[in-house]
Amino acid sequence: MRLVVAECAARYTGRLSAYLPRATRLLLVKADGSVLLHSDGGSYKPLNWMSPPCSLSSEEPTDDQRSDGVTEVWTVQHQKSDDRLVIEIYDVAHDSAHDLGQDPGLVKDGVEAHLQKLLAEQIELLGPGHTLVRREYPTAIGPVDILARDPSGGTVAVEIKRRGDIDGVEQLTRYLDLLSRDPLLSPVRGVFAAQEIKRQARVLAADRGISCLVLDYDALRGVDDSSSRLF
Repeated sequence: MRLVVAECAARYTGRLSAYLPRATRLLLVKADGSVLLHSDGGSYKPLNWMSPPCSLSSEEPTDDQRSDGVTEVWTVQHQKSDDRLVIEIYDVAHDSAHDLGQDPGLVKDGVEAHLQKLLAEQIELLGPGHTLVRREYPTAIGPVDILARDPSGGTVAVEIKRRGDIDGVEQLTRYLDLLSRDPLLSPVRGVFAAQEIKRQARVLAADRGISCLVLDYDALRGVDDSSSRLF
């Protein structure tokens, strides 16, 4: 990765036209070919960028550009479209290159697979007397996250999401409709479980006769013991 801190101006042409007037910015040139311009603000989003596949070429400024103080001109051309980013470089405060190596990628904690495993191990969170039938119960339209039995022997289908919205409720509704056609399972009650459930999802779930269960990931892991809290 190449890091350049410099006064620069940039013009983007292609699907639209955009212009960045002269200012001090951070320019990132990544190994995958992408080029990004960042300001010292605006959170993580670049002011402008070019995604790969693209090529970067450096040229000498024209006489008019040189008279304005431009020392170098970068042209970033997309290889599959007419999109082009032209960056005029003025004063350079920093220019360095770093080999970051192969990145292993983001490892997420608290993803749906983790929640599913923990809830299956603590199936009594559905209520006293519940027992686990199996995780990833297969159906013709995909596996149900958890299939359980309630104390009376009734079937319970659980759909698990990190953030519960109406799409998750709709997904569980389709599972319930399919599972209820099996005389060995019918009737089937639904539980929509998530770390956070949106209000619209709660309303839809109640309308469909589906229960909602909010999952506390830390409590499931035994990290947060609510019984030891003062408040």
